[in-house]
Amino acid sequence: MAAVTVWIASLCRPDPGYGGWSWVRRTEGETGAAAIKGAAGGERRTNGARMSLTALTEALAALSDLPADASVTLRFLDPDLAGHLVDAHGHYATAEADAWSAARQAVAARPMLEIVPAAPSEPASGFLNAWAEFGQDTSRSRGSFKAAIPKPNLLKFPG
Repeated sequence: MAAVTVWIASLCRPDPGYGGWSWVRRTEGETGAAAIKGAAGGERRTNGARMSLTALTEALAALSDLPADASVTLRFLDPDLAGHLVDAHGHYATAEADAWSAARQAVAARPMLEIVPAAPSEPASGFLNAWAEFGQDTSRSRGSFKAAIPKPNLLKFPG
């Protein structure tokens, strides 16, 4: 059975304002370019909650090639994300109802999902934050978008 680790990051400056998100997925037991995938994106006129939930939803949607019972570890940088996913009346649920609902559905579709906070000091965090910032910067000039992180960049991922 496949085991995968997914890292996500998001930001919004100012909040509300321009936002960006990123995710990277690594499949255990595989090597090289086949073992790793990732994407980044951004939006205008958004907020931090929406970017965090978008990063989560996009990352879990990218697991569609894996069986539902694949073991997935999700490492996230938003310190509030896990708590908001279980609170039906919290800020994320009320401020971003559609994004929150989509994120909850994506989590529910993965019965073997372990959600683990990541430390900002981890090397993977810097990589992810840089791509989330790229998403934010690109959304300023191009509007909402998402794109794959190029393989040469992904092969430098320290996670």
